[in-house]
Amino acid sequence: QVQLVESGGGLVQPGGSLRLSCAAFGLFFKTYAIAWYRQAPGKRRELVAGMPSTTHTNYADSVKGRFTMSRDNAKNTVYLQMNSLKSEDTAVYYCNTLPNLQPWGQGTQVTVSS
Repeated sequence: QVQLVESGGGLVQPGGSLRLSCAAFGLFFKTYAIAWYRQAPGKRRELVAGMPSTTHTNYADSVKGRFTMSRDNAKNTVYLQMNSLKSEDTAVYYCNTLPNLQPWGQGTQVTVSS
């Protein structure tokens, strides 16, 4: 059974940074394209960053230049480094595979507020 476990969220002031992690169980990340998504209150889940290969990553315009996605296949973990955080980045963050989705994890809450 596949399980995705996100962690690293928290409360941070505007301009601050957080590093999210996503570990996979029952699945080897190295064989998949991976993406980070987020869902803000009252809004649809949106794709934040996608890594179709180990050498290329796509970012939503809203996070480009501030967020960096990476992966460690040896640890079966992907990361999302988030810098210069804004209040509009407040959301629950999830990871998942592309293009076919696995069961969603519980996500990790990121709250950007002063």
